[in-house]
Amino acid sequence: MQTRSLQATKRTVFIVDDEPEIGNLLLDALLQFEMEGKVFSTASQMLIALGLETPDACIVDLGLPDMEGMALINEIRRRSSVPIIVLSARGHSTDRVMGLELGADDYVVKPFDPREVVARIRSILRRSSDQAPVKASVDCARFEGWTYQPASHCLTSPEGEETFLSTGEATLLEALLRAPKRVLSRDYLLEHGGRDESLDRSIDVRISRIRKKLNRKNEPAHIRTIYGSGYMLACDVKWS
Repeated sequence: MQTRSLQATKRTVFIVDDEPEIGNLLLDALLQFEMEGKVFSTASQMLIALGLETPDACIVDLGLPDMEGMALINEIRRRSSVPIIVLSARGHSTDRVMGLELGADDYVVKPFDPREVVARIRSILRRSSDQAPVKASVDCARFEGWTYQPASHCLTSPEGEETFLSTGEATLLEALLRAPKRVLSRDYLLEHGGRDESLDRSIDVRISRIRKKLNRKNEPAHIRTIYGSGYMLACDVKWS
C-alpha cells in the first residue's frame, strides 16, 4: 500500500489499481487538490483497509488480479454509502450501466486525465454535502414502515434490515421523499443531482436500483413511472 498523508482533516480517497503508474498519477492529482490518497494493488488490500477506516471516496479499477472489480463495488456498497468512481478500459455502455446498477457514482474510461477524476470526486462530495438538510443528524423520513436517514444514506426496512444507497441514489430518493404524490420530471431529477454525464440513462438505472431495495412481496410499487412525465412516490411521508 502506498500513502501520502496530509492533515487528518483532509479528504481521504482509497484507490485500487494494479498498475503503480496510475496510482501515482492519481496520488499526485489528489495532492494538488489538498486531498489524501491511499493506493492498493488488490481488492483484498482495500477490503482490509475498509474494515479499519471509512474513506470519503473510492476509486476502483475493474481489472484487478484477485477479484472482479464489479464484485468489489458490490461489496463496498453492501458495507457503506461511500462514493465510488469506476476506472476502466471498458468503455461500452453495457459496462457503464452495470457499474451504475451495482451502485457506482461515476464511470471514467481509460486513458484519462487524473485532474478530471479528482474534479469528479470533488463534485460528488459536494453533491453529497449539499443534499443533506441542515438538521441531517436528526432528520429522517418514514414511509410505509421504511425509514430513510439522509445523513448516512441508510435505508431501513420494516423488519429492521439496513441497506446503503450510493450518492446518486440517495439524491433521487430524497427528492421523491420531499415531494410525495407529486410527479417529478426526469429533467428535474437530473438538475437535482442525478446526472451522470457519461450515461444519459443514469436516472432510470438508479430509480431501478432504489425500487429493487424497496421491493417486498405482495406490496405495490412505492415509486411509480408516470409515462411521458417522470416518477412519483405514491405514499405519504413523515419527516422528523
